[in-house]
Amino acid sequence: MTSTETSLAGALLERRYRVDGLLARGGMSAVYRGSDTRLDRPVAIKIMDPRFADDRSFVERFEREARLAAKLHHPNVVTVHDQGVDVAGDRSHVFLVMELVDGGTLRDLLDQRGKLDVPLALSVAEQMLSALSAAHQAGLVHRDVKPENVLIGHAGHPPAGVVKVADFGLVRAVASAGTTSSSIILGTVSYLAPEQVTTGAAGERGDVYSAGIVLYEMLTGQVPYTGDTAISVAYRHVNDDVPAPSAIEPGIPAALDDLVLRATRRDLQARPADAGTFLQELRRVRAALGIAPAPIPVLPAKEVPPAPAKQTAPAPADPEQTVPAFSPVVTATPATGPRGTQALIRPQGAPVPPPPPAPPRDERPALVRRRPVVLWTVIAVLLAAVLGTGVWWFTVGQDAAETVAVPSLAGLDQVTAEKTLHDAGLSSTVVRERHNTVPAGKVIATDPMAGASAKKGSTVTVKLSAGRPTVPDIAQGTGLEQAEAAVKEAGLTPQRDAGADGYSTSVPAGKVLSVDPQPGTQLPIGSAVKIALSKGAPPTPVPSVAGLSRDDAFQRLRNAGFEPYDAGTEFSEDVPGGSVTRTTPAAGTTIDGQGAKRVGVYTSTAVDVPSVIGRPVPDAIQLLSDAGLQADVEGKARNFSIVIGQDPEPGERVERGKKVKLQVFP
Repeated sequence: MTSTETSLAGALLERRYRVDGLLARGGMSAVYRGSDTRLDRPVAIKIMDPRFADDRSFVERFEREARLAAKLHHPNVVTVHDQGVDVAGDRSHVFLVMELVDGGTLRDLLDQRGKLDVPLALSVAEQMLSALSAAHQAGLVHRDVKPENVLIGHAGHPPAGVVKVADFGLVRAVASAGTTSSSIILGTVSYLAPEQVTTGAAGERGDVYSAGIVLYEMLTGQVPYTGDTAISVAYRHVNDDVPAPSAIEPGIPAALDDLVLRATRRDLQARPADAGTFLQELRRVRAALGIAPAPIPVLPAKEVPPAPAKQTAPAPADPEQTVPAFSPVVTATPATGPRGTQALIRPQGAPVPPPPPAPPRDERPALVRRRPVVLWTVIAVLLAAVLGTGVWWFTVGQDAAETVAVPSLAGLDQVTAEKTLHDAGLSSTVVRERHNTVPAGKVIATDPMAGASAKKGSTVTVKLSAGRPTVPDIAQGTGLEQAEAAVKEAGLTPQRDAGADGYSTSVPAGKVLSVDPQPGTQLPIGSAVKIALSKGAPPTPVPSVAGLSRDDAFQRLRNAGFEPYDAGTEFSEDVPGGSVTRTTPAAGTTIDGQGAKRVGVYTSTAVDVPSVIGRPVPDAIQLLSDAGLQADVEGKARNFSIVIGQDPEPGERVERGKKVKLQVFP
């Protein structure tokens, strides 16, 4: 970014995203802590260098890559929320809005600890490869895997460290800004795959190589290659084999050495095909070594101080630095160093830098004077060569004469492959591994690889394809942890699908209800298998008990699985006294959840008015009182008076305690 980058703090991009403190600064962008004012949530805002805003090809590519990255939904991938171009006056800012990962980076962890112990390194690598595997399955290649792009934040309850990979597609977007793949090397020199250096090609196997270098650095505390210049470091990836990590740290297991070396082969066809295959191999190695996953520590996030003022005098040259990251023009501007993503001019016509010039020749008189010395030196060298050849033949040469080239077995079936090796004087051992493209039962590759020299009688490992993984047969009622383990064992990625959870009368709550795709379905390595759980028995509606007696209503509710209780009384002219008027919850309501399902029952206080016409007044008064009503005699009644009329009339349903008017004679 330019020296004015810190002035963006406090800006409001597209009237929505507020820019707060600076979190990180690179050659092509700066990352700020920010806030989405519309949704009121914290976000991270990556603002590209202003020089890219005027390049239409970059903006178009940036938008396409942002849309692709936004489709990635994976717990180990930094979520992309939005992208845009904010125009303010004559200045434009291309920006990306991402999930804010509250923590640090893998680089911060390595700077603090130097190197990681084996369980922690494998735990970080597993989550990193899980993210890359999801990207490769979606057709995305990262192109710039390095510790700076591996974030470690908080997740879960209680909080634990989770790895999240960021910046998918940004390298390819910046590559469109006036550069060409034939002349520009894009990436971070310490982690570049050989093919990225020589041809600019970047694919899944390139990400595998870079991830292997990151694993090497986690185990040893250093990258495998250093040099006087960035371009010399880049070409060491082309010309040198990555050494075994145990050469630096002797305690590293041999199986882990072999895993790193397979991932960082110079021949890209000898590497795992993609991150999903690499992830499967890593899990196999960890299981074979009996190493349990380790908790990942989270470092506190650090805000970056403002950039220093621009120097007016040129700074001393730094051999580890080159041009600014992704700059389409070579300048003398100080750059990001070996850890930063860079754009380097690829030397034309030769895959390696030219050799240093030979020392100047001495003048002829000096050669004449030293001719006797030179002659005797030549004789001595020849004698030493003859002697050395004899020693070599008797100690090594005879064995070397017994070596053969490992035949190419790719695509052969097991029987043919074993016979071919036997005919070549070699033994074989077969290992099976999943593969997305090589049919089951066919050879993927060998170790040593085809064409390599091997001593006659030695053993060649034949990697036989087990085909694409299939969704395992997970029965209904299986526990979630057991189901997830089965999916991982098959080389696939388990994924909880809460939206597909459902009720079941046969599957207990919390157990597996279904998986999607169905068991037996073939999928690419690392593909997601969605797991839905049972929510238990479906909720039962409250039965209608209105009009029943209290006892009958209680019994019916208990039979339906509810716990009835007396909720109170109320008057209803439609329900006889003592019978049920309603329930709470009302009839037809479903009650979800476990345990007792309580239902309140209300009963009617209504009274049916008895007939007292023709009865003596004392009898009528007593009959009404027994029914819970009061007599209201009109006029002066005598003991022998007879009731000739009443209001309310007989049979009417009234509230308890109501007065009944009586007409009497005489």
